[in-house]
Amino acid sequence: MTAILTLSRYKSRNIFFALNAMAIFRLFLFQNKKFRFYRLLGCGRNGTFDLHPDWQQYGIITISDNDDFSSALLRDDYASWKKWYYGKFIHRWWIFFGTETWTIILRPVMAHGKWGGKEVLKDVLPEPGYNGPVAVLTRASIRPLKAFSFWKNVPSVEQEMRKTQGLHFSVGIGEMPLFRQATFSLWDDMESMKSFAYSLSEHKTVIRKTRDEKWYSEELFARFIPLQTAGTLKGINPFRVEG
Repeated sequence: MTAILTLSRYKSRNIFFALNAMAIFRLFLFQNKKFRFYRLLGCGRNGTFDLHPDWQQYGIITISDNDDFSSALLRDDYASWKKWYYGKFIHRWWIFFGTETWTIILRPVMAHGKWGGKEVLKDVLPEPGYNGPVAVLTRASIRPLKAFSFWKNVPSVEQEMRKTQGLHFSVGIGEMPLFRQATFSLWDDMESMKSFAYSLSEHKTVIRKTRDEKWYSEELFARFIPLQTAGTLKGINPFRVEG
């Protein structure tokens, strides 16, 4: 099983076309047979759950039962890989609008919860003894009546996360402002990730409130091994992995 996240960053003058892509790409992704699940995503400004959207940056996450997408083609010819994986139309759209893209290929090693009512990462295989870089996806559908409580607690957790050693990169992604949100983060190792998730006071408090106050109608938590990355965001590859 393979999960792939591609983030695309548009020039400020092309924000209108970036927003339109969220609707137009849907048809081409629906017809794509390489994956069984996909979501088009907006991004927050500050690297985690965020009320303020980054109008220049967007994401596509896909999940496939195949495991052969980490390849020499991605490493040696990223443009050709994007054309092959996402199709000619999306590839040409990105070229025409001068869009910067970054892709990370991931192997899921732990998951619980649902996305859109489905266990999209069902029967993943763990990697015993692994202690290399780890990626984490935390995704939730927030109950409308609980949204105020949820967003009131976000800033304190965000501040703790930014100060945690071992965090390399994070991005807030979501399908719907306010109510369907996710954070994708990349860590040096499992120890760094667990230090944030289970040791820091603000995060532990929020986890408890999540359960006690029933903020979410649906949630998904997953861990991945980063296999390969290609491309750039703001001129750099934020997490280089050689496949």
